[in-house]
Amino acid sequence: MALLYGLLWRLLLLLVHVNTALVSWLRVRLRSWKGRLWERAVAALLLPVALAGFPDQHKKLNHSPDATANPVTGNRGDGRRARWLSDGKALEKLPVHVGLLVAEEEPSYSDIANLVVWCMAVGISYVSVYDNHGIFRKNNSRLLEEILRQQNLLGVDGSKYSVEFLSNGTDKHNVVSCRPTVKVLSPEDGKQSIVQAAQQICRSVENKERSSKDISVSMLDVLLRESKNIPDPDLVLKFGPVNSTLGFLPWHIRLTEFISLPSHRDVSYDDVLDALQRYASCQQRLGQ
Repeated sequence: MALLYGLLWRLLLLLVHVNTALVSWLRVRLRSWKGRLWERAVAALLLPVALAGFPDQHKKLNHSPDATANPVTGNRGDGRRARWLSDGKALEKLPVHVGLLVAEEEPSYSDIANLVVWCMAVGISYVSVYDNHGIFRKNNSRLLEEILRQQNLLGVDGSKYSVEFLSNGTDKHNVVSCRPTVKVLSPEDGKQSIVQAAQQICRSVENKERSSKDISVSMLDVLLRESKNIPDPDLVLKFGPVNSTLGFLPWHIRLTEFISLPSHRDVSYDDVLDALQRYASCQQRLGQ
């Protein structure tokens, strides 16, 4: 019994020492916090006096570009732009033309706009957007507005990464600048464009503008490339569960690398970068 009482007495002494140490620590912290609060209060009171005493400095602050920058996306936007540009330069090979093939119902304009802006930011020159229902083609103005809005939200400098928006054929609509180029495609640009090119050749033979002996694959190839006015896609990112190209430029994708992603909704920049890294590491033997 005496041993039990002894253990209890030692436990009580230990608790007393712990309590004393805790109280001492709290007192020190409170003094430190009070000191910091007092310093901040004094600094807040002296700041107007300091600015009034240096009018030239005050004017510089007011007219500095950084002073009018968005406090939310300013410095963070600079960091992201630097990272995107660095990521693009670090790739062993960067596609010139990336196609975004949406094989899902009810496409998200904001997510597609994010994808376009990210592609532009890493240095890709051409981006084509395709869905087999032609939704983006019918609403290309809305997509352009969303792209410009996402440029601002993501902190991308519009003067460096502006958009030239092309519709079908060589007609240009909603032109903002010459590079990079965004082209909206629909099924009309697929098999239908091949049919139209073949009809054009047949009419030229019928009108005796050329001989039937002149008809060749290269002639058809020239006509189809003139109608698109953009290089063949090097990489196509396909979004959705459908394992099909859904009529995406069948004449132009013989050397195109396809990478499938589950969905274009809530897609992240890291998803896009991973796809670009996979493309950069793949070996294209080009029939060899």
